Amino acid sequence: MKKSFGFLRSRWFHILIAGIVLFVITEQALKFTQNLNLVPTVLLLGAFIVPLAFVAYFYGQERSIDRDIHQQQTPLSAAGLCFLVGGILGVVAASTIEYATLQRLSVLVMVGVGLIEELAKLILPVIIFIRWQYRSEADGLLFGVASGMGFAALETMGYGLTTLITSGGDIGTFEEVLFVRGLLAPAGHAAWTGFVCAVLWRERNIKGRKVINFTVFGAFIIAVVLHSLWNSIFVLAGPTLLQVVIVIAGNLVVAGVSLTLLFRRLRESRHLQLGH
Repeated sequence: MKKSFGFLRSRWFHILIAGIVLFVITEQALKFTQNLNLVPTVLLLGAFIVPLAFVAYFYGQERSIDRDIHQQQTPLSAAGLCFLVGGILGVVAASTIEYATLQRLSVLVMVGVGLIEELAKLILPVIIFIRWQYRSEADGLLFGVASGMGFAALETMGYGLTTLITSGGDIGTFEEVLFVRGLLAPAGHAAWTGFVCAVLWRERNIKGRKVINFTVFGAFIIAVVLHSLWNSIFVLAGPTLLQVVIVIAGNLVVAGVSLTLLFRRLRESRHLQLGH
């Protein structure tokens, strides 16, 4: 029984609960007072609660793995740097490239978005990979999840602000965007980038040198395909019951595959390290 409820003492759970409480308090204050000065706080909390909790979970998993004397554990500062800087670099790079190129595309827009954003989120993790200070697959997984979640949080802030402006200040629609994107964030950017980085680190350990082989390239293509499918499904959203069913079912399938790939890599990285 104690093991079943062990998550109640976990840092990620404390972050999630504290964040939700603060969000509800601030959101209710915004509705009651209509004070627009509270909008940035609601936006910040709504965009960052789930990403921070998800990264904290993987940080705890990474710290719990036994290592040999040659392997250094990832400090909180490194994970935080990847979350913040990796997210910012990814958003800026993706936005710039998408603005310059996607307006010239047609049917390939969704694939283009997936390709550009998956590349952008890898900027800082690849720099860390080249330095090779943190060597286990669990480290790569953490850096990928952190960069993906930083990207997702900042992207959610952008969507939230845009929704608030275009809806004429409709707080209900604004909060709906924050809720849906926050809930889905782990199954999106974090899962895809975390999966690719885990495979990248794993192949380095197997080959004994920095390498981007067909396995790594294949993992990246899988991430791009899942990303493209995810975006394409949302395009099908509409008022009819059939459209609603298609969007929900499609999201569940893509989310299920994405999270399965991510947690499979987490499980195998733990077994590999313990076996070593």
